[in-house]
Amino acid sequence: MEQEISKKENIIQAIKFVLFSASAGVIQALSFTLMNEVIVKTDLIQNAMANNETFARVMSNEYGPMYLIALLLSVIWNFTFNRKFTFKSANNIPVAMLKVLGFYAVFTPVTVLLGNYFTAKFADFAAIEYIVLAVTMLCNMITEFLFDKFVVFRDTLDEE
Repeated sequence: MEQEISKKENIIQAIKFVLFSASAGVIQALSFTLMNEVIVKTDLIQNAMANNETFARVMSNEYGPMYLIALLLSVIWNFTFNRKFTFKSANNIPVAMLKVLGFYAVFTPVTVLLGNYFTAKFADFAAIEYIVLAVTMLCNMITEFLFDKFVVFRDTLDEE
């Protein structure tokens, strides 16, 4: 059963989501930067790409694996805090997580492929991987807020 919340409560909810998403964004950006600057082109990633054609196709350059790991860390952080403090949802956590997994089952491959495309196409442009990451993170925040609010937690807002 969907509850009506006031305009002020909607604004507060959006602000909380943005703040938690920003903290998740910091985690994503720091982990991506650490991998990009410190462990890029490791034998592990190169071996996985050499031994698995599908993995190699998806991860056609270094951006893909780094982005996926950083995204996973930020999603876990963001889901945990937004469920508890932004949407105050006490609904079935595994069901909510499956819904979020469904969102990322679409969002992630699209952003990995587009990220690979743009980082390869503009490889000569300084810091292209960080520009692509920033644009992707902004799209992620907006679309995930809408998905969480109107799909994942719509019937269980403020249940604490």
